Amino acid sequence: MAEPNPDPQYSPPPPSVADGGIPSGGGWGGFLKMDRPKLRVTSEYDSESSVFFNKISCKLLDNLMKLKLSFQNSSKGEVSEPQVFLTSKFFSLQYDVVENDALLKSSFEIIPGLQFRSAHEVKARQGEVALVKDLAGPAYQLQLSSAVPSTGLPRATLKFPLGEVTLEEKEEEVEEEPKRALSVNGIIKSHILNGVCTAQYSEENLDLRYAFKDEQLTFIPSISLPSNAVSCAFKRRFSPSDKLSYLYHFDTNNWSTVYKHNVGKDCKFKAGYDAGVQLGWASIWVGDEEGKTKTAPVKMKVQVMLQVHQGDINSSALMFRVKKRWDI
Repeated sequence: MAEPNPDPQYSPPPPSVADGGIPSGGGWGGFLKMDRPKLRVTSEYDSESSVFFNKISCKLLDNLMKLKLSFQNSSKGEVSEPQVFLTSKFFSLQYDVVENDALLKSSFEIIPGLQFRSAHEVKARQGEVALVKDLAGPAYQLQLSSAVPSTGLPRATLKFPLGEVTLEEKEEEVEEEPKRALSVNGIIKSHILNGVCTAQYSEENLDLRYAFKDEQLTFIPSISLPSNAVSCAFKRRFSPSDKLSYLYHFDTNNWSTVYKHNVGKDCKFKAGYDAGVQLGWASIWVGDEEGKTKTAPVKMKVQVMLQVHQGDINSSALMFRVKKRWDI
């Protein structure tokens, strides 16, 4: 049994947070205190259009939501196409400030293996709802989607490891009278002779494509039916930093070629010629062309391009594009 404290002025210290007490130095305000979200500002300038493309984004509520503002402005400072985006795991909002219109999207799992998706355009009062069901694991899926308000039977898409097939009811005009008919679209891929053969059927057109690729050579012939448009792409890698590409269209006799040379990871030189428009060009990329600005040196990417039209050197154009990101 503990002895009583002989000092009448003594008072025990308040319980700590671990003991279930209120944290000192601000009371309950410590729980409600939120740090200022970090802003990410990205600006891109294209000399061809003389327009700045700007994006400002930040994450809210401990990264539960992301807020983004995008807009364009000319060299005179005129702002155009302002858009506001709010995205989260289950919901997204895209708001057009000028048109006073919004696009709402949602996606969530009803039960394991069954997902619900929806999209709604506020001003047009139309949208789409869809259900996606895993049949035998995520590799096999059945998706049923329907327009809102409904205009006919729902669209059905079956996805499987080799491709997907879509059945959709469309409106056709027969003898100047509208008639609804069932259309079939799909794509199938298969490995044949160390390559990938792809057959894509859409709008009564069949595109056949074969792609062979190894460490040094890529060969891609393709044909489109019933137009019989045949093309052939050829790529040759001479070294880890040098590659030549060539594309020829047999039906039009148009061809194009591109040579690429990498100087390290963050610098790329490209030169090419397009016989269809009789245009030769050369460009230099500083910063990974396909990568994000965050990974580029000083978080900036620069492209300088020279275009020269065949037979008209006076119409040559020097263009550049600069993309810069700031983290505030």
